Amino acid sequence: MMKRALFTIPLCLILIGVIVASFVLMGIKPSSSNISQAQKLAEYSKPAVVRILGYSVVGWQFNNPNDPEVEAILSQLNYQSVIGGSGSGAIISSDGYIVTNAHVVEAAQMEDEDIANAAFDQLVTIMADYFQVDYDSVYEYMLTYTQYTEIQKLIKVILPGGDTLDGEVKSYGAPINEGKDVAVLKIEGKNLPTLKLGNSDNIQNQDNIWISGYPAAADSDLLSPDSSLVSSMNAGQISATDKKTEQGSPVIQINAAATHGNSGGPVINEKGEIIGLLTFRGDTVNGQEVQGFNFSVPVNTVKEFTNQAGTKNTFSSTDKLYKEGLELYWGGYYENALEKFEAVQRLYPSHSEIKKFITNSEQRTGDSKTLWSDYKTLFFIVDGVAALLIILLVVFTFAFKPKRPAAAAMATPQTTPAPPSTPENTIPDLNNDGKIDVQDIILALQEQQKKQQKKDDE
Repeated sequence: MMKRALFTIPLCLILIGVIVASFVLMGIKPSSSNISQAQKLAEYSKPAVVRILGYSVVGWQFNNPNDPEVEAILSQLNYQSVIGGSGSGAIISSDGYIVTNAHVVEAAQMEDEDIANAAFDQLVTIMADYFQVDYDSVYEYMLTYTQYTEIQKLIKVILPGGDTLDGEVKSYGAPINEGKDVAVLKIEGKNLPTLKLGNSDNIQNQDNIWISGYPAAADSDLLSPDSSLVSSMNAGQISATDKKTEQGSPVIQINAAATHGNSGGPVINEKGEIIGLLTFRGDTVNGQEVQGFNFSVPVNTVKEFTNQAGTKNTFSSTDKLYKEGLELYWGGYYENALEKFEAVQRLYPSHSEIKKFITNSEQRTGDSKTLWSDYKTLFFIVDGVAALLIILLVVFTFAFKPKRPAAAAMATPQTTPAPPSTPENTIPDLNNDGKIDVQDIILALQEQQKKQQKKDDE
């Protein structure tokens, strides 16, 4: 047994080492510790933050043929006025529901008369500036000769990938200082990137937050046209949690920088959850915006309107694959990341970030690390075989003992037999003939009878 153990025990230890090593390798996970939390949040959220245009187009008819100058200006304007503006929003369901501010889409929700009046004021201002005439005079003149012919109410949602889709209002609050500044829109789509709605009851003063959106101040003639499709993210903290509007609606004060165009954009916490929507800024000072005094609608208020719209906050397969791909990419597992990114592209070809990451992953596949967890099936087979061998070796070493030779077959040392000893009752040579024979026995018996006769006579 000892000879067997000298061979089997080291072999068992080697097999145990193989099993342990396989579990260690399978347990290695991609590490993205080299990537900051802010960078992760920016990449996670960017595909789900959209630009929203809410506007109305008013058509004009000018009825004074004797005024070619006004006619010429109207011709340059294509006999139209556009009122409204742009804002931001966030996709919260894979089938295309979007949350934003009510005031972002207000121009597409107003009554026709209100839209026409606002458009007319705009037209009068243009004419007054052009002719350098006071506003009231131009107003009276244009009112006499101008009338609107049609009104188109439009909401356009521009996705980060560049697609422009029609938006439909599913639930609507009220603009700032009129009510809860929330609207829920719907676009056609599937497998869209999304953001998760958090819980604004859990926020604390000085919590870290990030705001994401499309600030108009970031638009510039010096930038390429496609730069308008790239959202911006600014960091900050919650400054106050218990403030309210004049109408009593709760708002959260934050100190992250924001400007017009950011309205409706998501305010995100460290978990990547929406805890509010940016709604308005603090007052200007000497006509200038003062940064660090901005307010957002709490997400729990937003949830009231998502419930009205009949939608739920859903996490899409696109989100899951994209996040898994990012973790692999940041960890250096480029081949594995490429598989995830290509799967995202198949699910949602318009994803804004996926082409960039596919290209980068393809370029770095030569430096890709090995993701051992992909070989779990092989490891389990090897571990099973190793465990079986260990059991067999242990049984072989300790359960089976060699058979010992039978006692009859064992060699015994040869000894010289001792000479027979003379029994104590050996008959002597009574007739002195040099041998002990029958005659000696007869004589011995006769002698015995004589002794017995003598004893009896006495």
